Amino acid sequence: MRPKIFTPVVVEIMLLFLAVCGSILLQTPSPLFVWSNTVVISGQILFPAFCFILSFYYCDLYDLRIVRSFGEFLSRLPRAFGLTFILLYGFYALFPLMGIEAGPFFSSLLISSVVLAVVLPVRWVLYSLLKLRSLTERVLILGTSPLAWKIVEEIEATPHVGYAIIGLVEDRGASVSFASPSSQYPLLGPLDRLADIVNELRPDHIIVALTERRGRLPVRDLLDARMAGIVVEDGIEVHERLTEKLAIESLTPSFLFFSGDFTKSRFQMALRRVVSLVFALVGLVLTAPLMALIALAIKLDSYGPVFFVQDRAGLRGRTFRLVKFRTMHPVPPGEEPGLVWERDVSSRVTRVGKWLRKLRLDELPQFNNILRGDMDLVGPRPEIASNVKTMVEQIPYYSLRMVVRPGITGWAQVRHGYSVSQEDVTEKMRYDLYYVKHMSPWFDLRILIDTVKIVLLGRDEEGKNRSEKKEADQQRTSPAIINFLQAEKPTRRGST
Repeated sequence: MRPKIFTPVVVEIMLLFLAVCGSILLQTPSPLFVWSNTVVISGQILFPAFCFILSFYYCDLYDLRIVRSFGEFLSRLPRAFGLTFILLYGFYALFPLMGIEAGPFFSSLLISSVVLAVVLPVRWVLYSLLKLRSLTERVLILGTSPLAWKIVEEIEATPHVGYAIIGLVEDRGASVSFASPSSQYPLLGPLDRLADIVNELRPDHIIVALTERRGRLPVRDLLDARMAGIVVEDGIEVHERLTEKLAIESLTPSFLFFSGDFTKSRFQMALRRVVSLVFALVGLVLTAPLMALIALAIKLDSYGPVFFVQDRAGLRGRTFRLVKFRTMHPVPPGEEPGLVWERDVSSRVTRVGKWLRKLRLDELPQFNNILRGDMDLVGPRPEIASNVKTMVEQIPYYSLRMVVRPGITGWAQVRHGYSVSQEDVTEKMRYDLYYVKHMSPWFDLRILIDTVKIVLLGRDEEGKNRSEKKEADQQRTSPAIINFLQAEKPTRRGST
């Protein structure tokens, strides 16, 4: 069962269209719904509404993990309306027939004012509803494992899911015990008292996040709770839904063996391949002049080749030659490169390379890799071929990310950015497995939109990584993660 998610997207989009329609009625002196005005009226309604939706999305106003209160919404609203006003002004300047006789400025101002009058009360009501305890589900977490505390932190970071934690049941006798990182939620007792705890507290939802289930799962008590109408859910699935990544240190082989989500149909893979090929062909044609200018800038800026070529591991581990624009100074002759985390430093990045990385333009030559069949448009980033064996040994289920072709952009790239440490590689692995499990054309479209957003506006590290920083701190205390991450770090010969 999915949690109740109070999302403003659908409601606001409907109201935005209604607000724009109302403003058009105020502006248009002639009768609206006649065949001769159909194209004009459609443009007057659709484009302004699209501008508002796009601006709100790019300013993260639809992401309630970032905009968690009405005050935060108000602080971001001026930037969104400023961006919308610029788009509308340009639209009405190019197509004056779409606006009113007073000109593009007053057309943009009128529509913005009407939309603002609609959006503000809607958001105020939304955030007021989020504070109502009567609309939340009372959640009991079964276990005190690292996964349990991650779920606690994610629920705290996502109040819009409608969960209210009433306590945790202690996982005594497990192989490892963990101290509570928060004193806000009580430890209600051991597993042996689960039936009494459920009868006393009457939770709406039980999340099972035990350290070890074999021989310890209170099957009878959970069945009784389920028959009483209480939702019982696997902690791994809850964590996956809240974070949109997989808790790889908590997965079991059986979870992967018997899951059909990691097997995609031939039609889906063929469609994915066709879309990548079409995009690569169009991309090469459109960006050819730009790539010529980039190549010239690289040659004028620093000594060395224009392209950076490296062996990478692709589909099912097959090695191919990845091509990128060079963004770093070459390693001096006779100097042995060290660890990638030591080599990939700002001192080696060229002036042109800094901008190429920021705008992700160094990836443009990989359109050729797509045409050659080495890569797709969206997918996990290809790992350096010489490091695959070490990564497979150190990071659980690492080989699963190679069941699909790697991509120029991917879920891990838009959610976590570049890798600067072994811990970052593991964190990106969680997102990669989530992508492989949920891969679909709509998911790819979302990733592409987010990629454009990051290229144009940069990454909102403070908002996006708020819960990830908490989780990273918790992972450093987890023996399961320490076992995977404290092994010898691999020597790498390039950067992803």
